[in-house]
Amino acid sequence: MARQNRRLTRDARYGKYVDGPDPLAPPVDLSEALDAIGEEVMAGYSPERAMREFLRRGGKDQAGLDELARRVAERRRELADRHHLDGTLQEVKELLDRAVLAERKQLARDVAMDDGDRMLAEMQLDNLPPSPAAAVSELNGYDWQSQEAREDFERIKDLLGREMLEQRFAGMKNALENATDEDRAAIQEMLDDLNTLLDAHRRGEDTQEQFDEFMDKHGDYFPEQPTTIQELLDTLAERSAAAQRMRNSMTAEQRAELDALAQQAFGSPELMQSLAELDGNLQSLRPGEDWGGSERMDGGEGLGLGDGTGVFQDIADLDELAEQLAQSYNGSRMDDIDLDKVARQLGDEAAVDAKTLQALEKALRDSGTMKRGTDGQLKLTPKAMRQLGKALLRDVAQKMSGRTGNRDLRQAGAAGERSGATREWAFGDTEPWDVTRTITNAITRTAGEGGAATSGHGVGPVRIEIGDIEVQETEARTQACVALLVDTSFSMAMDGRWVPMKRTALALHTLITSRFRGDDLQLIGFGRHAEVMDIEELTGLDAMWDKGTNLHHALLLANRHFRKHPNAQPVLLIVTDGEPTSHLEASGEVFFSYPPHPVTVAYAVRELDNSMRLGAQTTFFRLGEDPGLAHFIESMADRVGGSVVAPELDDLGAAVVGSYLGSRGAGGRRSGDGESFWDGGGGRGFWVD
Repeated sequence: MARQNRRLTRDARYGKYVDGPDPLAPPVDLSEALDAIGEEVMAGYSPERAMREFLRRGGKDQAGLDELARRVAERRRELADRHHLDGTLQEVKELLDRAVLAERKQLARDVAMDDGDRMLAEMQLDNLPPSPAAAVSELNGYDWQSQEAREDFERIKDLLGREMLEQRFAGMKNALENATDEDRAAIQEMLDDLNTLLDAHRRGEDTQEQFDEFMDKHGDYFPEQPTTIQELLDTLAERSAAAQRMRNSMTAEQRAELDALAQQAFGSPELMQSLAELDGNLQSLRPGEDWGGSERMDGGEGLGLGDGTGVFQDIADLDELAEQLAQSYNGSRMDDIDLDKVARQLGDEAAVDAKTLQALEKALRDSGTMKRGTDGQLKLTPKAMRQLGKALLRDVAQKMSGRTGNRDLRQAGAAGERSGATREWAFGDTEPWDVTRTITNAITRTAGEGGAATSGHGVGPVRIEIGDIEVQETEARTQACVALLVDTSFSMAMDGRWVPMKRTALALHTLITSRFRGDDLQLIGFGRHAEVMDIEELTGLDAMWDKGTNLHHALLLANRHFRKHPNAQPVLLIVTDGEPTSHLEASGEVFFSYPPHPVTVAYAVRELDNSMRLGAQTTFFRLGEDPGLAHFIESMADRVGGSVVAPELDDLGAAVVGSYLGSRGAGGRRSGDGESFWDGGGGRGFWVD
């Protein structure tokens, strides 16, 4: 007994958690979703649309809405292609043929029967109409000689009654198998009471007490156990509407046959009258149900009336799921998806996928990664931008860490590079200890003082004092003033360079704001004109379709930034795929010319010279293989002692970050003349001398 109690306690303790979300469930991983959403946002999608696209597409190990919708469509097609709707008629015909055959055999072998009676019976059987309904009607008063034939004929009436009830009440067909007259009378009483209740509800005269009384008396017929009349109506109307759609899908001949056969159900016309009254009540109380739909069913498996109604309910569920999964209506949310229907129609695994997508959407909306702006549109929050930037920076780090001559930027810190020298620690120092020198100093001091106990086993315990500590010296780092100029002209969008440009800007922004906070970064986008942008504005920038590359205006803004930080080292990084084709006139108007006008080139060169005079270390990142662009950028770089990198698109971020780190003495190497550059180290980017 004690063992049994322990087993019951264990089962209860470790049972399925059903009271809301599982508190022990692992949190939803947003990293993949945020990366994908950020990529879409940088490509020009709104955060709302980007989130929808990810949920639709799914993740690497997570089915999305499209995959679930595909399974729904496949399941629906399978149901429609597998079945046809005359299953009940075929079953009636089989029972009828079996009864007639058994009766003929009995007539043939009954030698005691009067020959005239035998001939009359055989004649009646020979002249039965081809219609099963008409044949059943004609045989309704026939005096069966075969007990087997009589039982088969009675099964027809019983089958029809159970099928008619199964259409309105799921499970009734099996429950009423071998039903007695008392059972049928109880069914008729339930239908009468139900119609009375619905009629009172239609007039607004029903009460909860009346409903409770009905359920107390007839609740066994309703396994759903509704608690209100509204719930009862929903259940009944859904199935009744499915039965009507099945009827609409039949041919006129099939409907006529079933209508005629229905009068024989249980041998009780009152049943059909009650069911017709029930259908009328339900249609008037639930006009929004689909009472007029139909389906083409051309499969090889026959459906009875009850099973067919269930199939039509399944099809209705699948249609509803398809709409929920499409998320195409106003105000749609993932919470709209009915997980019970997903599990019922597609299985538990699909329900888990749908529930995960719901949790993912909720986490994206509630975790602070998205917020709704004053215009009502969702936007990525600064927190989301930081997370996305960190992911991009990790990608850049992986690209750079394997290249010869580069430090892993994850190891770069604000203290500077170690010089190899050490010095005595002073108050306020944050440099790392030189452990070997520190312990050596302590041992030397202790031995010199003669204060350490010695024996054959060596020197005793060593006590470290402040004066023993030495720290590793590091190279001083100069504060940098960084201007990243990114081309936002038409060609950048047209040639697929828009997203890599934004990814690069976000990675550099994240690196500086998280690891080199003393540096000052300014992002400048330049197309037909230039403007200073914050990172959120740049990453959300739609593709610019205005022609023009105003490098002159961008350099003006960069030099203004440098002049605001006279004590910082200017670092100028220029990402472009075209020669300058526009410049800013003295009047503030933009001049545009293609091919580039000499005056436009002169304006850009003059402002680049100003950058050089301010001490800027300049690197051009050339995108594309245009020979004219290559010649122009090489000339510009040579003029100011700068460098040129021609990376492939997926290496752009590593190239820009590497150049910045090189100018800071943190991640690159310096040439013999002290020039800072990024060491490609065998990557796909290369230097143009």
